Amino acid sequence: MLLIYTQKLTPRISYIFKHICLRILGIDVVFTSGIEEFIAHTGPKISYGKKPMGNELFFQSYGLLEQQGFEAIEITVKKWGDTFGFFAVSANSHLPFDIFSASFYMISRYEEYLPHVKDETGRFMASESLAFKEGFLQQPIVDIWAYIFKGKLEEAFPDMIFPEKKLTVHPVIEAAQPYAYKQKGIFRSVVGYANNLFQGKFRNIIARTQVILGFKRDPLDTFKWVVNKATRSKFNFTVFFLLGNSLVFDESMNTHRQKFKMLIKYVSDYKEVGLIFSFNALSDYEILKSEKRRMEEITNRSLSSSMNSEFLVNLPDIYRHLIELEVKRDFTMVFRDTIGFRAGTCTPFLFYDLDYEIKTPLVVQPAAMTTLAFQKKYASDIEKTVNNLIATVAKVNGTFTIIFSNKDFTSTENNKVWRSIFSEKLDEYAQ
Repeated sequence: MLLIYTQKLTPRISYIFKHICLRILGIDVVFTSGIEEFIAHTGPKISYGKKPMGNELFFQSYGLLEQQGFEAIEITVKKWGDTFGFFAVSANSHLPFDIFSASFYMISRYEEYLPHVKDETGRFMASESLAFKEGFLQQPIVDIWAYIFKGKLEEAFPDMIFPEKKLTVHPVIEAAQPYAYKQKGIFRSVVGYANNLFQGKFRNIIARTQVILGFKRDPLDTFKWVVNKATRSKFNFTVFFLLGNSLVFDESMNTHRQKFKMLIKYVSDYKEVGLIFSFNALSDYEILKSEKRRMEEITNRSLSSSMNSEFLVNLPDIYRHLIELEVKRDFTMVFRDTIGFRAGTCTPFLFYDLDYEIKTPLVVQPAAMTTLAFQKKYASDIEKTVNNLIATVAKVNGTFTIIFSNKDFTSTENNKVWRSIFSEKLDEYAQ
């Protein structure tokens, strides 16, 4: 147990110290504003504030955790050993930066509340983030800072015990389009034939016909392969299905058909199934509620995990809706086409609502990448990048999450690398 003295305990201080100490390092914390209690305590203890009381282990506050609301902040990022730091403090502090304020800035997604340029879908772009601009997007910087802090604690309190932690591997499969040709209905199939004919895609016409007549497996139906690997894998993963309409007409299907429901039940017998909230649902609470209810009726289980269509996260509204619907985990904290840690961490964290200044029960599960970020990359480059990111996460005993699509496991030459990573590489690390 670590005792933390602070002159005034704010919701922000409580939130970020518990994330760093409890969620990342695995140690309990207790707060006090009583000087006598702090002095009398004989176990590990630190103080956090504007100035030290004596010669205790002291970490100076930059001031962000004592504030409320949000405003534009001028941030200077500096190189710090093998990593980076910002919110510099005086030499009185045992660290040159207020890593607690900086961690709060990253994890609360402070910058996403501020005015910023969005892409055509309305997403916060990687290029707008501090981590991208300053070159540390591919570092789980909050976790790295936490382990620097751990080093200071170990120096000051050699007898302090930290629980042993290991890398966790939790991949995700996004199955927004489970079939290319099956379960489309007459109208969508006719439109599909017409489009293929107009575009001169005669092979697609033949393939569509073979699938519809039952002579050939649908090329995107990779779920038996996935389930077969699931029964032998050492890691947990979640498969997400879309019940609402896709933004692309060709990719939509009739999700009320019994065979589609049977697919979801089949997968849910082996691994967790989650829901992709449709694009239209993200701005309409009643549609969100309806889609959640439908998924629960199909699986006969309460919905625990969700992600948003098109990887769209409009803070704080969408997360407030998920909390109201009692969804436990969100898997959308990722940049769709850029590799790296959007929230600066590889450890699942509780969503902090900056408008209301409260910690919420919604767990945000950050992902390091989606496979969409690797378009037009060679297999060797993909393997190298994935290996490097896994090794980076393993150094801080975090959770490595990569978002696949069921399309990544089709039996084409280009997808051999994804099949190998999912069925072999991730298993090697999930010991």
